[in-house]
Amino acid sequence: MSDLGEQIVAGKRRAIAKAITLIESTRIDHRKEAQALLNEVLPHTGNTIRIGLTGVPGVGKSTFIESFGKLLTGQGIKVAVLAVDPSSQISGGSILGDKTRMEELARDELAFIRPTPSKGTLGGTARYTREAMMILEAAGYEVIIVETVGVGQSEVAVADMVDMFLLLLSPSAGDDLQGIKRGIMELADLVIINKADGDFVSAANIASADVRSALHLMKAKNPDWTVDVLETSALNTTGIDKVWEKIKSFKDIMEKNGEFESRRQEQTVSAIWTELNELMLQQVQLENSGEMSDTIREVREKRITPLAAASELFKTLNTK
Repeated sequence: MSDLGEQIVAGKRRAIAKAITLIESTRIDHRKEAQALLNEVLPHTGNTIRIGLTGVPGVGKSTFIESFGKLLTGQGIKVAVLAVDPSSQISGGSILGDKTRMEELARDELAFIRPTPSKGTLGGTARYTREAMMILEAAGYEVIIVETVGVGQSEVAVADMVDMFLLLLSPSAGDDLQGIKRGIMELADLVIINKADGDFVSAANIASADVRSALHLMKAKNPDWTVDVLETSALNTTGIDKVWEKIKSFKDIMEKNGEFESRRQEQTVSAIWTELNELMLQQVQLENSGEMSDTIREVREKRITPLAAASELFKTLNTK
């Protein structure tokens, strides 16, 4: 094993950060180095629970993660957070301010927070989030949380790389539900009504009842697990312990019925097709840059349709 690989397995934070930076690089030589590194640490991966967390902006995702993370590190559990920031479609830049929003957790020796730009990837998740999780697993982190940008149909991308998917709602969940696609609710393994404190306790109770009613109308993801609704106050750290108990219960049940391992295997296969699509797109862009420019111009001038343009480029790729 390389020196960097050994340092990762030993849990060295600087090595972990260096490895994830290498993974996020688009340089061809860096991609080769990253793949070699991942193959080295692969035997040390898998001993963790991956949690996806989504919710509308302002629902308190970062505050919840900090409270939840501190609860776990207080029990000696190593926690990693991959907080994905939306990249600008204009400049490509990202705020990457998650460490400032989780100050206490960021200073915790048992926690590792990695703000990652989404780079425009579907679902607000960086293309290499899955590989970053492998590095963190090899480094001994027992709980990995992937915080997504917001709520949308593309959150399927997140659910397809985690073991358990959490949906965070506010006490005004009745209003939130209007803006949440049915598909997002169907992805959830646990729904959390956050900010259930002060004057919002009553509203949180009503929101819980509304969400439970909505869940009863949906088909269960797994016959052995009933999606529950919990109320928390991340600010006051109340109800956070119940969330952890639910997560542990979910993991135990899914491991006993074989669903946990089966889901991991399906996600691994799905990752092949995701990566294959990315590689094919890169190949088309590299090998057909000249043809693409001409074709794009024809589309802009309304001489051919986008579908016809894509078909022509696909035929060109197949003849090479």
